Amino acid sequence: MPRRLLTLFVALLAVLLVAGCSYQPARIKSEPLIVIDDDRGHSHGGSFCPPGQAKKGRC
Repeated sequence: MPRRLLTLFVALLAVLLVAGCSYQPARIKSEPLIVIDDDRGHSHGGSFCPPGQAKKGRC
C-alpha cells in the first residue's frame, strides 16, 4: 500500500508541475469590445465620399 500511495503522490506532483508551466496570465485590452459609431463614411470636409452619395448631393 505505501508504494501505491507514493506512486500516486509522484504522479500528482508531475501533473501539477506540467500544468504550472502552461499558465498564462489574463491579458487586459483597453479598447472597447463593440464600436457603435466611429464616424467612418461621413464626409466632414474630407475628400472621401461614399459611392452614390455624390449623385444625391450629400457630399
